[in-house]
Amino acid sequence: MRNDYAMNNKVRLFLLGFLVLIPSAAIADPSGQALSFTCAGCHGTDGSSVGPSSPSLAAMDPEVFIDAMQAYKRDERNATIMNRIAKGYSDEQIKGMAWFFAKQPLKVSAQQHDTELAAKGAKLHAEYCNKCHNGGGKPGDAGILAGQWMPYLKYTMDDFLEGRRKYPRKMRRMVEAAIKAEGEQAVQSLIHYYGSQKGPVQQENGHD
Repeated sequence: MRNDYAMNNKVRLFLLGFLVLIPSAAIADPSGQALSFTCAGCHGTDGSSVGPSSPSLAAMDPEVFIDAMQAYKRDERNATIMNRIAKGYSDEQIKGMAWFFAKQPLKVSAQQHDTELAAKGAKLHAEYCNKCHNGGGKPGDAGILAGQWMPYLKYTMDDFLEGRRKYPRKMRRMVEAAIKAEGEQAVQSLIHYYGSQKGPVQQENGHD
């Protein structure tokens, strides 16, 4: 019995010593890159979406990503499953993913679009949207519009227009002004404009 007790003590001491020797990185949270793999099924490898209803996350400003995930966690943003998914991550894990995606180049796919609507959308963007979504809606601190999937943009705008999602900053006033100027085609034209943009899109605010 005494020998067993002594052996158990030796095992405990060995395990404690082993844990002390393990580098802290080995027992830390998974990296942002590792966590990003859990998003790939919907948002594409490294955040460039290949599906029509899921947005791309690559090149997204980290604060935009963090704000969105926190809103999902608090059930303050309309979602199908993202509110449940977001609650599974800690604040530090969300931050790690945000900075990983911010550093990835955004790759967008060509989409079928109406050229006349896209041309009208370009004019509407220049007049009503460019102040916040400059560069034609390229990645910035107001999110990403250029090259996002058109069905996703439509679902998102429907949420805003139908009161399921809160407008950020001055967006409501600008959207209402565009609709007043061009009628029901205004939002559709903007969506076709943003969907018409294709090819690699680099982030403008350049995070290290």
